Amino acid sequence: MTALLEVEDLRVAYGRIQAVKGISFTVEAGQVVTLVGTNGAGKTTTLRTLSGLLKPAGGQIRFDGRPLKKIPAHQVVSLGLAHSPEGRHIFPRMTIEDNLRLGAFLRNDKPGIEQDIQRAYGLFPVLGERRKQAAGTLSGGEQQMLAMGRALMSRPKLLMLDEPSMGLSPIMMRKIMATIAELRARGTTILLVEQNARAALSLADRGHVMETGTIVLSGTGRDLLHDESVRKAYLGED
Repeated sequence: MTALLEVEDLRVAYGRIQAVKGISFTVEAGQVVTLVGTNGAGKTTTLRTLSGLLKPAGGQIRFDGRPLKKIPAHQVVSLGLAHSPEGRHIFPRMTIEDNLRLGAFLRNDKPGIEQDIQRAYGLFPVLGERRKQAAGTLSGGEQQMLAMGRALMSRPKLLMLDEPSMGLSPIMMRKIMATIAELRARGTTILLVEQNARAALSLADRGHVMETGTIVLSGTGRDLLHDESVRKAYLGED
């Protein structure tokens, strides 16, 4: 069976600087796959390239059997690949509900949109309680919930999450990770970029460790959690 996402020898450059240096991996439908590594490893650049925000210098990207290399970002979304970016990028002066509706900007099925808004409120009750408030009044963790809810409004085949726990309190981080686990249980396919390697690998079916633009280690989430080099480098264990 063909994987939902296939990345082969992907290379991305900023001018003369090679940020991603020929990485390859796949994401099967229903899986959670994570990219872990330190700042500057190329994780965010990889997601931005997959979603069409950056153009690759080389390699192949196929999503649901279709090459993505020359497809602009808005068309990538319409194919079923949604990106919840690092930093959330919500619209602070708009209401929570209007932010969610923006996630469905390519859809015209009003009953389905209303249904999905209610699903977002079911997943993140605090958003429903405060739906008419300006999104900028939310805490960092609540804004992350909104960013994830907005990405889900496009009914993606693959949800890409970039650093969803960044800057959050331990309690809120656990809430976000529990939500990702719930999405996984519902069958959502997820590509997760996360600096909290322990949390990410605990959730993931497969993981890939990135360093300076390359994948240096791959395996199941469980295997990487118990790998001695990963434990020393990313889990803070001797």
